[in-house]
Amino acid sequence: MNLLYAIFIDPFVQMGGAPDLLVQTLWEGLVAGVLYALIALGFVLIFKASGVFNFAQGIMVVFAALTLVGLHEKGVPAFLALAMTIAVMYGLAFAVERLMLRPLVNQPDIILFMATFGLTYFLIGLGELVFGGNPKVMIADALFLPKGAIEFKFAGGFVSLQKIDIAAAVIASIMVVALATFFQVTRIGRALRAVADSHKAALSVGISLEQIWVIVWFAAGVVALTTGIMWGARSEVSFSLQIVSLKALPVLILGGFTSIPGAIVGGLIIGIGEKIGEFYWGPLLGSGIESWLAYFIALVFLLFRPQGLFGEKIIERI
Repeated sequence: MNLLYAIFIDPFVQMGGAPDLLVQTLWEGLVAGVLYALIALGFVLIFKASGVFNFAQGIMVVFAALTLVGLHEKGVPAFLALAMTIAVMYGLAFAVERLMLRPLVNQPDIILFMATFGLTYFLIGLGELVFGGNPKVMIADALFLPKGAIEFKFAGGFVSLQKIDIAAAVIASIMVVALATFFQVTRIGRALRAVADSHKAALSVGISLEQIWVIVWFAAGVVALTTGIMWGARSEVSFSLQIVSLKALPVLILGGFTSIPGAIVGGLIIGIGEKIGEFYWGPLLGSGIESWLAYFIALVFLLFRPQGLFGEKIIERI
């Protein structure tokens, strides 16, 4: 009986008794959720265009951030380094289309998936060769990212909002909305949806798969760069950042692999859920609940709605 009380009642009593801590926890979960959604968006864009789950999206986050910091360390001004990094991500997108996707077109999905494994380890090796394996500090000051915190009274306590978290939430939200709008209303967006429905049908109406793939991988690269800047500014730039990208997996399971709104909603559910779970249920279930709770939530969704909240149910007739 005491265990049931501790699991199902006591956490909610704590929430009601300390609303300032609840607001603080919700805010931290919101920021993490928006960044998770941004990571998941890169997966969604590539999956929609090619049907390939890009396992390399995580290392693309690290590689983009390392390129930015590495160029700045070599004396390149921050915003010029940012522009050069964007150019590098375009070059990467072009190389992926020319050297990986084009030779493997119409091959089974598992072959393309394994090709992204190869791309992952290639980028790891290239990143270590060019920039070294030591953690680096994100150039937050040079990019004019804010420091410090904003504190205000709430319900007899204080809530602290880190300015870098506010900037991360705003920038990530703007990028998610901009990309969603771009792919929803523009000609390229309509072409992307056509390619996602059927490669052969898209080719029959004159849509170039090669151009679409370059555009989508470049967009995923820009998303990766933004994610790397935001996460790097909150901690540091290192190859361990690719582990954070694995949180996109439960986000995709919740939202659906082909849904941009699903990536947003799934990211918020995972981000807020794991922060609340760590703060209120962590003392009971042991520290570190934040590292596995997202995957548990995804498992529950797989049992009841395997296509995700916004995914399309696939019906195969035999």
